[in-house]
Amino acid sequence: MRPRSKATIITLATLPALAAVAARLRATSPFNRLVPEQLATPESTFLDLYGLRLHLRMAGQGEPVLLLLHGFAASTFTWHAVFDRLAEIGTVIAIDRPGFGLTRRAAHDDWHGLNPFDHEAQADLLVALLDRLGIERAVLVGHSAGGTVAALAALRQPSRFPGLVLVAPAIYLNLPPPLWLKPWLKHRPVQWLVPLVTHALARFEGPILRRAWHDPTRITPETRAAYRDPFHLRGWDDAMLALARANRPLDLSSHLNELTQPTLVITGDDDRIVPTLHSLRLAAELPRAELVVIPDCGHIPQEEQPEVFRQTIERFVREPSAKLAEPVNE
Repeated sequence: MRPRSKATIITLATLPALAAVAARLRATSPFNRLVPEQLATPESTFLDLYGLRLHLRMAGQGEPVLLLLHGFAASTFTWHAVFDRLAEIGTVIAIDRPGFGLTRRAAHDDWHGLNPFDHEAQADLLVALLDRLGIERAVLVGHSAGGTVAALAALRQPSRFPGLVLVAPAIYLNLPPPLWLKPWLKHRPVQWLVPLVTHALARFEGPILRRAWHDPTRITPETRAAYRDPFHLRGWDDAMLALARANRPLDLSSHLNELTQPTLVITGDDDRIVPTLHSLRLAAELPRAELVVIPDCGHIPQEEQPEVFRQTIERFVREPSAKLAEPVNE
């Protein structure tokens, strides 16, 4: 039997201490305390779907129907500056994707069957949501990692999603959690470290948010609180573990020619999260894409330049109404 190395011995010796620190952190941290209903607003709606307690906001009426998908570590709040104005042109629905916002968290081993943290399951979840609401078709508006889910859903169910708005979409990137971490997550010692890592993420959300804005001096206390508050929900670090375990490469860039829906690609000219050049490349590779680059704007145009963002989407859904009405081949 090969003798254990000094590094292995040290690692094994420190694991119980790390596990104890992680357990104490979860017990004493100001995070991980609340249930979603405690942070809900009067506009909040909760639906039981796919084994989730799904949180959403819905307003407006008629067509077009806009279904909004936020990015990593965000929530329905990211649409707050444009939500009511978009509701003036039709029906608008914003959801908290599994693992984020006020959608119920769950431990990674709570699922029997379809795992809602998987990207394909999230795409199917959108169809199930439309069925529950009695809506036949919707234009998907996906931001960042939400753009990945939007593109995947449009590929899987093109007749249900006749138009796409991809906002700084992470089509060519694998955003957090990193894929290299996945093989390690089956090991219990690594799982013990997740609370340490995720609570560090919660404490450093400010610098991450500042990097996402072209002009971070305009970030309001309300915005900081809205990004920070979901970290106070029970089980959010378990959800991060579940998300990391479900993360896998999708290779969407090899299927862009199949996205034949009219597509609007929106990006800021100073996006340092999903580089602006990625959005330019995407618009060039999609069959029916229009590109809009918003000046003096970073990764979150719906928050940093909301009026330009709203006008851009309104023009897209109104002007190509005939194109959006055309059937899309399955």
